[in-house]
Amino acid sequence: MRTYDAIVVGAGPAGSAFAVLLAEHGRSVLLLDKAAFPRPKICGEYLSPEASRILDRLGVLKTVDAAGAVPLRGMRITAPDGTVLEGRYPTEGAYRGYRDHALAIPRLALDQILLERAKALPVDVRERHRVEDLLLDGERVVGVRAAGPDGAAFEARSLLVVGADGRQSVVARRLGLVRAHALRRMALLTYVEGIGDFGDCGEIYVDPPDYAILNPVAPGTVSLSLVVPIEHAAPFSGKLDAFFHARVKQLDHLWPRISAMRRLGPVMALGPLAYRVAPPRHAGVLLVGDAAGFYDPFTGEGIYTALRSAELAAEVAHGALAREDCSRAVLASYWRARRAAFRDKERVTRLLQGVIRRRWLANLVARGLARRPDLLSLLMGVIGDFVPPRALLSPRLLIGRRHS
Repeated sequence: MRTYDAIVVGAGPAGSAFAVLLAEHGRSVLLLDKAAFPRPKICGEYLSPEASRILDRLGVLKTVDAAGAVPLRGMRITAPDGTVLEGRYPTEGAYRGYRDHALAIPRLALDQILLERAKALPVDVRERHRVEDLLLDGERVVGVRAAGPDGAAFEARSLLVVGADGRQSVVARRLGLVRAHALRRMALLTYVEGIGDFGDCGEIYVDPPDYAILNPVAPGTVSLSLVVPIEHAAPFSGKLDAFFHARVKQLDHLWPRISAMRRLGPVMALGPLAYRVAPPRHAGVLLVGDAAGFYDPFTGEGIYTALRSAELAAEVAHGALAREDCSRAVLASYWRARRAAFRDKERVTRLLQGVIRRRWLANLVARGLARRPDLLSLLMGVIGDFVPPRALLSPRLLIGRRHS
């Protein structure tokens, strides 16, 4: 049985990024995924401006651009009363993103690019290998038990196991870390054409209790996501296409925009969206990306969070492996760094969720932001992951608000 420095379960953005970063430090890495790539994935397919920094560090940004990633310089947000906000990422002042635009690209392409980067390094990549259980030695995770394409079982051991296997994470669930969340929403997604020009922005339509996101992910192809309360969609589990079509017709400002659309594929569903994951109580294990929890896609943080968490985890893992100490105490520095990196953005996201659940409040906030383009620009920078959320509380902005 071969022993590795790290075994990574899941080869999506978080898993592949972690494998690349650790392999660049000269560590031996086994990367396992149950799927054969390329494979589809339900996702808003938005990468914030700051995500480009990590893609560049991974050595794939030029490849992502060449694959046809669509630049998005902001989001056009329509409130329930029809107020339209032209939210653009700030390009001057105290804060600048790694780039002045976000990117939209199908996960089918992005995940393949990242996986190929891992394969270009001395990473042992195995597709169609399903991890079925963890190997435990008391309170320490020491490896995995998996099955190959032919169903044959095998075991592999390592100093560190990294769960990057998404919302159904075998690693997180085997350790009993997944918790339900009070926010009960479901996302429905399909690809369409025939909508017309987007310029250089994506579009969001807020119509409580729902909201919809349009992302132009390729020439002529748009990702259309609809997020609804899970209790509204659950009775139609066998009739998702009909439910989706009826529901988007009810969004007064969305339907005129998409009424001429032609569907390019089936309606896919994912839910409940939000769930919590507790930090592991075991040594020898880390969780990155959606395996560590998820809240809601309104601010589009999913892929950036996956990449950034992989970056943070790789830094901690490299130091731990160098000392041959993957104890819970040593690995706890990753969870502290993760909280520091994402805590304030999560607070902003929770506030926005409170706004978009209430029609009157969504209208009030939209009209206020329409009068404060400086505040709207800063909020877009927060959503774009390059403006610290605390900047929204700066005295200059608060004074400006009182005198506006």
